[in-house]
Amino acid sequence: MRATVKDVAARAGVSPKTVSNVVNGLIPVSERTRSRVETAIVELDYVPNLSARGLRNGRTGVIALALPDLGTPYSAELTHHIVEVAHEQGWSVQLEETGRDPGREFELVSKARANLIDGLILNPTALDESAIRVGGNLPPMVLLGEVDQNHVDHVGIDNLAAAREMTRALAQGGRRRIAVLGATANHRTATARIRTLGYRQALAELGIERDSGLEIPCDLWTPDGSARALRQFLTTNDLPDAIFCFTDSLAIGALSVLAEAGHQVPGDILVAGFDDIDHGRFAVPALTTVSFDKRALAEEVIKLLTSRMADRRRESVDVTLPYRLVARASTGTP
Repeated sequence: MRATVKDVAARAGVSPKTVSNVVNGLIPVSERTRSRVETAIVELDYVPNLSARGLRNGRTGVIALALPDLGTPYSAELTHHIVEVAHEQGWSVQLEETGRDPGREFELVSKARANLIDGLILNPTALDESAIRVGGNLPPMVLLGEVDQNHVDHVGIDNLAAAREMTRALAQGGRRRIAVLGATANHRTATARIRTLGYRQALAELGIERDSGLEIPCDLWTPDGSARALRQFLTTNDLPDAIFCFTDSLAIGALSVLAEAGHQVPGDILVAGFDDIDHGRFAVPALTTVSFDKRALAEEVIKLLTSRMADRRRESVDVTLPYRLVARASTGTP
């Protein structure tokens, strides 16, 4: 016969409620107790009945993670950590790709309102079109990314400060023609807008006159998109002293074009990225970048989401995680 919660509780020497707390991950238990319960679950091959659990507590045991583009290395790494942390706490994760389409965001919010999922982790690209722009009766949600709002919980890093710091680092040694790759003509995405602003602030602090021609537009944030954008830029412009790419994927595309054109990195030009994806460490040369702890971000996101499920009326929280600049060979550091 299929093992029950009572069977697990008896084997672990705890109450059925404690077993439920371990499985649901909503109420903390001691590591010793958790270990006993998890051992009993494995020994008895216990499988939680999510349907029955949902009928009892109004929950499905499923949360959704929605990112603009699941095909990028950054999205893959972030998804890995969020799924791992969620599973450790007994949650299943439904993956969604919004494709930067506000309509898909509204569909996901509607699913959460209808209790088809228990909560939503969302990375919107722009507030003016996002499903959360008007606030109101929103379901349990946590936002990722750079959209500035005060309706729901948010986890991120200080992108403005990080962009300033990277620009100042690239300007060391008297470099003044510093370009950015990833700007957009209308700055519709919050990430492009904030990182461009940080870049401009650093130039002003350094006494470098801003040259709009060095803000290289690129709406497709992939290696292919950046390669095409930089190739076009170089047909009509001199080589800059340095390029600050708004993601590591953009920087990898830029490195390819520079090598193709015979330019030496870092001898002729410095290149830096953002996000510290694994691929960047193995680029040639290895990529200087802005790094942050993705596992810590995942843990904070799941903590806030489960807290919001327990208390939907508490004030929204904005958590800013630390970042650091990682200097590698693309800017002259071995």
